Amino acid sequence: MWAYLSIAFVLLPVFVPVAIFLLEPNARRRLRMAPFVVIGVAVAAVLLAAMVRGPVGVQLRPYHLEYAIRLSHGGIVVGFYVLAVCGAWLLSGYRPLAIYGILNLVAVVIIAKLTIDGFASVWCGYAALTSAALAVYMRRTHSPPLVVALS
Repeated sequence: MWAYLSIAFVLLPVFVPVAIFLLEPNARRRLRMAPFVVIGVAVAAVLLAAMVRGPVGVQLRPYHLEYAIRLSHGGIVVGFYVLAVCGAWLLSGYRPLAIYGILNLVAVVIIAKLTIDGFASVWCGYAALTSAALAVYMRRTHSPPLVVALS
């Protein structure tokens, strides 16, 4: 549980916007993405503090796990989490990444409508699957050029 929450609540809200920021070649777009990195760091700090303060729990529910931490203004924190994790995608100069950002926002709405208590586990399951597909795309389209030595 602690490993999962550390990744989902602390690492991802920082890692995702930083990764998109570093991938972007355009300096102007990177500058516009920087606030999402800052928001991600702030959200991670708030969630880490709540985790350390406790209590932290998990319960098995039909089709998902329900993670619980004591968090005042939880809806606002979740909103900023989504903003940090999805926002930089929308500003990407790579069209498929921007489209992925839009799909993520649609997925957030659908998952929230389906299960609010299982949002964290279902969202992360969705993110893991789509991230794998995105990694395959990035490896195929951004691979280094093949260098052939002529003798």
